[in-house]
Amino acid sequence: MAKNKYPIELKIEVAKAYLDGKGSTYSLAQKYEVGRKSVEVWAKKYCEHGESAFYKKPGNAKYTSEFKMMCVEKVLSGVGSVDDIVAKYNISSRSVLLSWISKYNANRELKDYDPKREVYMAEARRKTSIEERKEIVEYCIKHNRDYKGTARIYDVSYSQVYSWVKKYDENGEEGLTDKRGRQKTDDEVDELERLRRENLRLKRQLQEKDMAVELLKKVKEFERM
Repeated sequence: MAKNKYPIELKIEVAKAYLDGKGSTYSLAQKYEVGRKSVEVWAKKYCEHGESAFYKKPGNAKYTSEFKMMCVEKVLSGVGSVDDIVAKYNISSRSVLLSWISKYNANRELKDYDPKREVYMAEARRKTSIEERKEIVEYCIKHNRDYKGTARIYDVSYSQVYSWVKKYDENGEEGLTDKRGRQKTDDEVDELERLRRENLRLKRQLQEKDMAVELLKKVKEFERM
């Protein structure tokens, strides 16, 4: 997920406009070309912390396992909605809190997150089953190939996610098996397998084309601001 998708000044302006009664979430979302949820969250953050809510220190936020658990429990117990808790504790985004809730519901451990131990580091690696690798790859591809975000959610390294997605692109699920030998080339497999691989390559090319189109749209949106 891209960082600083919207300028800080824009977030403050939208939050103030909503709180001053200058428009509904719908009308402001239309006017500023942002999501309605963004309007709500920015307004709530502004109420809780003022303009300081949007000015953050360089680098990623540090979250302890206790903090994550507290936030998750407050949502699940009905103390506040996802947006309420994100605003109250100035969590970086809704997706971050939702990922904690997802891991909690899946009985996955909520670990301390220290930006000094990034997901790029080799120590973050752990053994995974073929089923886990399939799930991780599917999640990563579905979320615009956010390798870093996927690595953080599944407690694996950036390089692992990148490698699995690449192998999946080239060889499908077969590429995710833990083999020490090399993968067979297209000339060494039967016609059905060659067609399957070609289909995967075409799908990947179409997906990358769609992503490029979306990126171009976003660039044009920023240019109009």
